[in-house]
Parts: sequence; structure tokens; C-alpha cells
Amino acid sequence: MSDFYTSTPDEQIGRLTALAQRALEEYDRAGSTIELIKARENAVFKVVDSHGVKTALRVHRAGYHSDAALRSELQWMALLGRHGVLVPEVIPTVDEQLFCILGDDEVGGARQIDLFAWVEGEQLAAIEDTSDIDVDRLVQSFSTVGEIAAKVHNHSDEWLPPEDFVRHKWDTDGFAGEVPFWGRFWDLEALNPNQRELMLRVRRTLRRELSTLSRDSAQFGMIHADLVPENVLVENGSVRLIDFDDAGFGWYMFEMATSLYFFYGEPYYIDIKNAYIEGYRRHRELTDEDLSLLPLMLLARSTTYLGWVHTRPGTETAIEMTPALIEMACAVADDFFKS
Repeated sequence: MSDFYTSTPDEQIGRLTALAQRALEEYDRAGSTIELIKARENAVFKVVDSHGVKTALRVHRAGYHSDAALRSELQWMALLGRHGVLVPEVIPTVDEQLFCILGDDEVGGARQIDLFAWVEGEQLAAIEDTSDIDVDRLVQSFSTVGEIAAKVHNHSDEWLPPEDFVRHKWDTDGFAGEVPFWGRFWDLEALNPNQRELMLRVRRTLRRELSTLSRDSAQFGMIHADLVPENVLVENGSVRLIDFDDAGFGWYMFEMATSLYFFYGEPYYIDIKNAYIEGYRRHRELTDEDLSLLPLMLLARSTTYLGWVHTRPGTETAIEMTPALIEMACAVADDFFKS
């Protein structure tokens, strides 16, 4: 048997699909049909039982989140739901657990597996190819993204996490410490010497600048950290936020940077940025001082993707995306240092 992370993408999917089928027994859905929806950080499957009821099964990356961190993620989702942010409903196992744990060396180790009620609807905007995009619709989408972000941050501002709540931090160490949350971006093998030197300068800058920022509840708290249009589903006017895997403690302006990042440099970037701001301000204050942090947060966001591919070199995403991610991170860094 080959190592999971050195096997081909098709072999990996085959093993994860077999594991997903086993996991259905934990939810009293043995014999249901399953279909892969996506495989990136996690593998997500569409499940249809014998009565035609659809659910979504998520097989987590081995070792990414502790059990306490995953439990906290699912609990925070439920809290947001009660606060007026529509989110997927968690379906417990037959023994009333929020998730089950299955797996062995064949799938890279023990895997956390959870199940959600199926969410119908279309992505607010699908951004697979920015060369053929409906800009007007995208601008409208970012107004909605801004509104959702403000509602999430309002909840975080008012909420006191319990002592047993565990999530990672998108903070100075999380971005630029010895072991950043997504990896040591400056060690990415694909960087050439000039790019590596630039990323080392970025790291020094982030450590210096982020360490001076406030962490009071008006600027820093629980964020979704992947609030992009693909993670907002719309059906009959109902808007639902999905994919909380990256959620953690961070600056609220990092949320905005994440939403905008992959459109940086596009001719309509200013339009979608303004739409986000307009939507956000419908529900929460966003000052010019807050907005002055956006370039720094875009810089921080750029490094995370390099760290991600550095620590996941065998994934299909890393193989396909690394050159483009490096180019974009360097462009963001060059602009930051020129300003």
C-alpha cells in the first residue's frame, strides 16, 4: 500500500470514498449513494438515502483540527444560526455525537467525519474563471458578503467564548510566527531567491505591524476567514453561509481581505470593495481607520496561501496553483512596499 499523501489524486479519492461509505453506518445511512462534491482541505460528499433525503458528509484532513477545535467550530455555527446568520444544520451520529472518527494509515490517519443537512441553492457567485464574469452580479454579490460579515462580527463583538472553546488564531504568530497556522510560507521550495527574500521581508513586516494592532472586541474576534462568494448559497432569497473550516480568532479586516483577495488587481476590484463596504455598513460601523488596515491584511492573506501549498505539496491544488499563488503574493507585496 502506498502512502496516502504520495498516492495519485484518484487513488486518494477512492480511499476517502470508501471511508465515507463506512462512516454512513455511524449516521444510520448505510446503503445510501454518495457522490464527491469537492476534495481540497476536506473531502465533501453528497449523500442520498433510500428515501431521497440528501445530506452532506465532510471527511476532514487528518490532524488539521483537534477534536476540541472541531467541536467548537460546530458549536459556533449553531450560535450564529441563533443570531440570525443562516448556516447548515449539523446532524449528530446515532449516539448523539457531533462527529465520528474513523480511518487508518490507508487514508493518512484517523479522520473526523461530520454530517450536515443538505443546503439547496446556488453559489452567490462562482469564480472559476474571472475572464468571463458578470461584473454587475459580482458587485451585488459583494454587497451581500459585506452584510453577512457584519452580522458575524456583531455576534463576535457581543459574545464571550466559554473556557473550553478552542480555535486557531489568525494573529501575529498565526501569520508570521515560527510555525504559522498554514505553514512557513518563506520556506516554499518553489520560491526563487528574489521571491524568498521578498517573503522574508514580508514576514518581518507582518511581525512588526500586526503586533501593534488592537485586539479588543471591536476589531478582533471570531471570524469565518473564508467568506468568499462561493461559500454563500442563495435559494428563493434565503442566504446561507457554509464552510466554517477556517473559522478562528482574527482581525475583522482580515475577513474583508479574504473576501477580496483573489480579485486584487482586477479592473472591477474597487467596485466590489466599495460594494462590500456599503453592505457591511448597513449593519456595523466600518471606519476609515479600519479600512486603512486593508493593505496590511491583504499582505497577510497572501502569505497564507503560500504556506498552505508548502505544507500540502502533493495535493492537486498545490500542484496546479503554486506558480499563480506566488506571482500574486509577490504582486501584493510589491504594491504594499511601494505605497
